[in-house]
Amino acid sequence: MHRGVQKINERLLNWASLVEDETLRQAEKASRLPFIHPHIALMPDAHLGKGATVGSVIPTRGALIPAAVGVDIGCGMAAVRTQHHRDDLPPDLSRLRTSIERAVPLSAGGYNTRLTDSARARADRLAAAAAGLGFDPGEYAKNWQLQLGTLGSGNHFIEVCRDESGAVWLFLHSGSRGVGNRIASHHIRVAQQVMARRGISVPDRDLAYLSEGTEEFAAYLRELRWAQDFALANRDEMMDRVLACFAEFTGAPVEQRERVQCHHNYTEQETHFGERVWLSRKGAINAGAGVPGLIPGSMGDASYVVVGRGNAMALHSSPHGAGRAYSRSRARRTFTRAQLREAMKGIEFRDTDAFLDEIPQAYKPIDVVMRDAADLVEIRHTLRQLVNVKGD
Repeated sequence: MHRGVQKINERLLNWASLVEDETLRQAEKASRLPFIHPHIALMPDAHLGKGATVGSVIPTRGALIPAAVGVDIGCGMAAVRTQHHRDDLPPDLSRLRTSIERAVPLSAGGYNTRLTDSARARADRLAAAAAGLGFDPGEYAKNWQLQLGTLGSGNHFIEVCRDESGAVWLFLHSGSRGVGNRIASHHIRVAQQVMARRGISVPDRDLAYLSEGTEEFAAYLRELRWAQDFALANRDEMMDRVLACFAEFTGAPVEQRERVQCHHNYTEQETHFGERVWLSRKGAINAGAGVPGLIPGSMGDASYVVVGRGNAMALHSSPHGAGRAYSRSRARRTFTRAQLREAMKGIEFRDTDAFLDEIPQAYKPIDVVMRDAADLVEIRHTLRQLVNVKGD
């Protein structure tokens, strides 16, 4: 075992050097569930979540825990390396930022008033897929189609960055929006009802689970996979719009010299330690050997393009970002707009109090997270922000 790994118990391993006792206690509760196999892997960015810890990798036999995926099903990252160098861009990038803000609806309730042709094609494909699975996403969110190509709020972002060579990257973070949230919340409630009906006690009611072979399990899996597909399509639609904004700004079509996509809130069947399990990554990415991935820092910090090392003890996983050190309410009480401006010096961003809870100081230092992840991923590129776009 790597000397940086802490064995909490037989079924919980921890890679985080910066972790609160309350977070460890939460992860320990999940590790006591009888169907965990072989162990939960706690990532370097671990922090408290709903039921299951954010930054945890949870392998289960014969059961799924909806809260172990979380309410933003399929949330993840996308990045494109362009042909441009930082020196190709003018010093003032405000026009690029405002162009992106017009093209992509922002904030939690933001959605399109009409669908572009590309969004319509994606929506039609997703509607057909849902019909084939036997469910109607409109029962969760009537306007789900208008949510395609929208960002959301919180830690979701769109950025223009440069890497260590000066190459310009387009980078974004979002998930399955309102429709995914409602799908997840519904199945968390269903799992809790199943536990009550069957008289099963779990360490935390949000660790309620669904047993394989039941209709409740099958319904969740169908809708989970659809929401993961929606999240991927949402990022693709946003990236297409950002590419168009960047092409208009630079006056030339964008060459996509590299494109990376990864989920960090999802479930897949994988084989670990010789057994087929359901692997739920809640705030973690696939870091199988040679698998490309993206690990963003906080607003104003570095982000990383990585490739997985295939660490078996970590269940072929790695962190998905910096991980919160302050709750949103505590961050708002602690930090000032002047501190936010100082942290964002040299980066084009929308200067508003709305982002105080996203200030870099509210997160774990990304360099510590990456040091803890040294045996999980290899860093290929380090990205520094030029433009930051967020929703209130």
